[in-house]
Amino acid sequence: MTQNRQDILAAGTAMGAVTLKVADLDRMTSYYRDGVGLHLLSQEPDSVVLGRPGRPSLVLQFAPELRHASEHAAGLYHTAFVFAEKSDLAAAVYSLARKHPSSFTGSSDHFVSNAFYFDDPEGNGVELYWDTSRTSWRWDGTSVQMGTVYLDPNTFLQENLSTAGFEGPGGGDAGVGHVHLKVGDIATAKQFYVDTLGFETTAEFGTQALFVSAGGYHHHVGMNTWHSSGAGTRTPALGLGQVTIHVPSTDDLGALRERLAAARIRTADDGLELSFDDPWANLVTVTTGG
Repeated sequence: MTQNRQDILAAGTAMGAVTLKVADLDRMTSYYRDGVGLHLLSQEPDSVVLGRPGRPSLVLQFAPELRHASEHAAGLYHTAFVFAEKSDLAAAVYSLARKHPSSFTGSSDHFVSNAFYFDDPEGNGVELYWDTSRTSWRWDGTSVQMGTVYLDPNTFLQENLSTAGFEGPGGGDAGVGHVHLKVGDIATAKQFYVDTLGFETTAEFGTQALFVSAGGYHHHVGMNTWHSSGAGTRTPALGLGQVTIHVPSTDDLGALRERLAAARIRTADDGLELSFDDPWANLVTVTTGG
């Protein structure tokens, strides 16, 4: 389901760890470790890394000097953790429902996935989801059909929660499947993430939302203006610190380096990774491997 372009990101491109700036490191660590079930990979006085062994998914950085931005500012809409098995997703949903019941905000069958939505203790959006089989995804040319149909959480848990899931989330093979951002306008977002970075458009909803991916995934990055239409450049605030993208090879990184240079986008480049701001000062780092 790829577009006929020579400047697209490689099919093996995937999302890496998301960094959050947080005010209460202990509370946030507990939410993602004990609630979601991410493994604690490393811990320093001012930072914590969580994920699965060998694959960080979330970095929490203590930033007590910062404050929350306005709801209407650009930034993070949600970090979406994908689970390989329905039973692992059910265990994580059940765990959060028991330990943080007020954080649940909704659930949907999106045709390409089953998704459950939460807000963490500092108001960052969280999606926990499981992908349906790719063979069941319906495409209209290069656009994937994604819907929003109510998914009953109690029925989902009854059908998929294992005995082990009652005892707590194991984390399974959960990692960052996609990241959804709040942006100021869709046209600028498309020019940056599609025309420059090389993602492919998989769904577009006028001036309200854009979904892009590499390699025929339903989306690696989502962008919307539902609360942030007209938003300008971000100023330092709690919430999103960085989005990480993994490309398969140094050749892929080099091709991106050339595209960014041609677009006159300033980068920090140590030869192994590229870091740069999107049009709203959301920091993006692209590296190989992962």
